[in-house]
Order: sequence, then structure tokens, then C-alpha cells
Amino acid sequence: MPDTQNDQPSYKLSFTSGGLFLRGAAVAARLFAETDSWVQTREIIDRDNLLQARTSSSAKRLGRELVQRMQELTQRELQLLTEASSDESAQIMWAAACRRYLLVGEFAENVLRERYLLMATDVLPEHFEAFLRGQSLWHPELGGIKESTMRKLRTNTFLMMRQADLITVEGSIVPAVISSRVRDEFSKRSVSDVRFFPTREAA
Repeated sequence: MPDTQNDQPSYKLSFTSGGLFLRGAAVAARLFAETDSWVQTREIIDRDNLLQARTSSSAKRLGRELVQRMQELTQRELQLLTEASSDESAQIMWAAACRRYLLVGEFAENVLRERYLLMATDVLPEHFEAFLRGQSLWHPELGGIKESTMRKLRTNTFLMMRQADLITVEGSIVPAVISSRVRDEFSKRSVSDVRFFPTREAA
């Protein structure tokens, strides 16, 4: 019988701050369009502190995080970021976070979307904690995280959902209205990224 744990890719757990980077995303997309280089894009972000970090080390960490997420996007999605509405930008950057971080993507699909489809009205911190406990059976890396790290993961996940207008401050689920051009890009993937959103649209 196969070792189920070994069949699962490990969760990356570095998304402990930064939210969706909504203000930085459009800037980074324009810089990349000008330079055609993520290395140069990140150098400019770090040099000019475009993410307005308090320290140089924070600026580098946040710049690295932003660029890693944006590298998950297609050329067309990057182009959309330079002209998108605030809602569209949030939807694209939520999808980028879900692609980059398997844990966020699985929580979005299996808890946020599933609860919406089952007509539950909210997603609360205890649902995230229960999800992590369940996933620790297949992801031993979760068993070793500190309580403080778990809180940071939970806090930033809920911050990103709020910034994407998928939940309210109180945790009530907000049905997603995905624009046609963003939905078209999501649907080009082998499994549509619509699955990361509380919507009854087919993924």
C-alpha cells in the first residue's frame, strides 16, 4: 500500500504577511512589461521600496513574495493587471496566491467554495484550524509548525479573502462575481481557477 504522505507535495508556508499585494501588483506588472525580466522588476521594487516596507529586509522579503506569486500568472493575466478594475485585480491576485500556495488553494476549494455550495453563510478561523488539523494527516510539515506561525497563516489567509471581497470582516461569505475576461483566462487552465471562488459557476 503506497505511503499516502509521500504522495502529497509539501505545503509552502511562507505566506505569513503581505496580503494580496493589490497596490504592488499593478506596479510590478507594468515594470515587467517594460523590462521583460523578473530579476530587474524585483531589483527596482527593492531599490525604490515600492511596497513601502519599514526596513530593507522587509522590503526584500515582500518583493520576493510578490514576484513569486506574479510568476504564477500568464502573460495575458499580467497584461490584465495593468488595466484591470480593482475587483479584477483582486480576483487575479487571489488566484495567484492559490496557485502559489497549495494550502491556500485547497482551503479555498474545499472549505470556502464548498461551504458556499452547501449554503453555509460563513467561513471562520475555526474552519481554517480544523482544515489544518485534517490536512496534517497527509502533510507532516503541518505537525511541526508553531502556534504563532499557524496564527500568521490563518490571519493572512483571511486578510487575502477579505481583500478579494470573498468574505466580510465578520467572516460572512460574499458570492464572487468574476468578470468575463478574468473568467476566460481562468478557464484556459486544465482545471479552471473558478474553483477557488464562492460561486456556483462550474469550474
